[in-house]
Amino acid sequence: MAGEDRVLSGGAKYIDFQTDPSRYRHWKLAVDGDVATLTMDVDENGGLFEGYQLKLNSYDLGVDIELADAVQRLRFEHPEVKVVVMRSGKNRVFCAGANIRMLAGSTHAHKVNFCKFTNETRNGLEDSSENSGQKFICVVNGTAAGGGYELALATDHIIMADDGSAAVALPEVPLLAVLPGTGGLTRVVDKRKVRRDHADYFCTIEEGIKGKRAVQWRLVDEIAPNSKLETKVAERAKALAAASPRNGAGKGVALTPLNRKIDGDALRYDFVTVDIDRAARIATISIKAPETAPPADIDGMIAQGAAFWPLQVARELDDAILHLRINELETAMLVFKSHGDRAQVLAYDDFLENNKAHWLVNEIRQYWKRVLKRVDVTSRTLVTLVEPGSCFAGTLAELVFAADRSYMLVGQKQGDNRPPPAIALSAMNFGPYPMSHGLTRLESRFQADPSQIDEAKAKVGEALDAEAAEELGLITFALDDIDWDDEVRVFFEERTSFSPDGLTGMEANLRFVGPETMESKIFSRLTAWQNWIFQRPNAVGEEGALRRYGTGVKAHYDMTRV
Repeated sequence: MAGEDRVLSGGAKYIDFQTDPSRYRHWKLAVDGDVATLTMDVDENGGLFEGYQLKLNSYDLGVDIELADAVQRLRFEHPEVKVVVMRSGKNRVFCAGANIRMLAGSTHAHKVNFCKFTNETRNGLEDSSENSGQKFICVVNGTAAGGGYELALATDHIIMADDGSAAVALPEVPLLAVLPGTGGLTRVVDKRKVRRDHADYFCTIEEGIKGKRAVQWRLVDEIAPNSKLETKVAERAKALAAASPRNGAGKGVALTPLNRKIDGDALRYDFVTVDIDRAARIATISIKAPETAPPADIDGMIAQGAAFWPLQVARELDDAILHLRINELETAMLVFKSHGDRAQVLAYDDFLENNKAHWLVNEIRQYWKRVLKRVDVTSRTLVTLVEPGSCFAGTLAELVFAADRSYMLVGQKQGDNRPPPAIALSAMNFGPYPMSHGLTRLESRFQADPSQIDEAKAKVGEALDAEAAEELGLITFALDDIDWDDEVRVFFEERTSFSPDGLTGMEANLRFVGPETMESKIFSRLTAWQNWIFQRPNAVGEEGALRRYGTGVKAHYDMTRV
């Protein structure tokens, strides 16, 4: 099942992010022509950990792992689907939000990573709507509280039952002394354009808002009596399907299980390898270039299915990043390396660029964008080493630009017969993979002088050695063989000695240069404040709201405003 505890070498357990519909315990996926239905029917005894029950469609990370998988499969396996209806399988309740007992009993790190993953999943709904043409309708048949309403907020259209009991609510501040954890505050005012004073009232009451006021305040799009609810849902689904730009034809691509082996300090996939040095607190992620040329045409790509190199590598890297985030909490640094034929990587980039109008190619490009965004918001120091034999070209070069620090060797190392390192750019570096604030990584890098982007674009396809890459501003340092080992070693030792709290705050501030979007606000403002609040006694202390919720004893607050 999703989130199943498995044992690593040494007896440690980890949470698995791989699942499939045959193993779902909390969601049901049904497809009928161009409309799919995702029904949330949480197994209250199916929590990841002991000590809580997932009553009233409340959820933990395991529930969201299934949701993320379902949304991903709808994009890749069901090109015919244009509308997704999200609804509850429970009577008179949509979703009670994140499970309070789970939050109260979780470590600080688990709470923060849980919120980050749920944010990414909800952003994925909006990304599917915007870039894949799969529109989402949420049917609120009862209470949609906290994370339940935040899930509804991520959809395109909210229809609520007008039966006197169905309501939407964000009660985290008055009940739990925390913030809505998955973008609720931001989406209410930035996406749904709810007036600030209305939002202030809404976010400080426990019972929520129902009926006509919910529509008037823009909290939902429309209401319908139970006798007309299904008719209304069908009408909206038909209208959204008719307006959808999704043009998928034929069969989708089955997202078959990854070939992954976890053995103590290593993860092995077909093209991605992760080696963990626990003493040094460093995880090295190595990516291998394809060994064969791209297919001759779209039919050849479809025939390869999930084994098509760009799709397979994206899936492997995504799984590796999630594993490191949640299961390797003491890892301080992620070091990216690559090896293989740089020309082959560029050839696949050319294939993706030349066929970008095809629905499956679009999905692969969009997926790479999301994986790279996941790298961006991962709270580890990101370092890229461009060494002999590396293949940081085009799509893979984005890992150089995503890094907090990058080092590139000048020439070769003594006794190493591999070719000197070079970086190559492609069209993929100039638009398809924006960060969460809407800028490409090169645009973020060259804020002071945008003309440098044009200089870099003029070099597309060229093999850029260390001196050229440094002159163009593509790397941090170019080092010769004499200095390489010592410079890199000293940097690693120094960086891993710093406070992880200070580094997380510093890195998150420096990575996102320039404008803000709704998505970047969710990851910057929300993540920073929630990270802080999750450590405050008012929320998580022995007398705090999370601990005392449901006990009948009122929380005790330190009333100092800071």
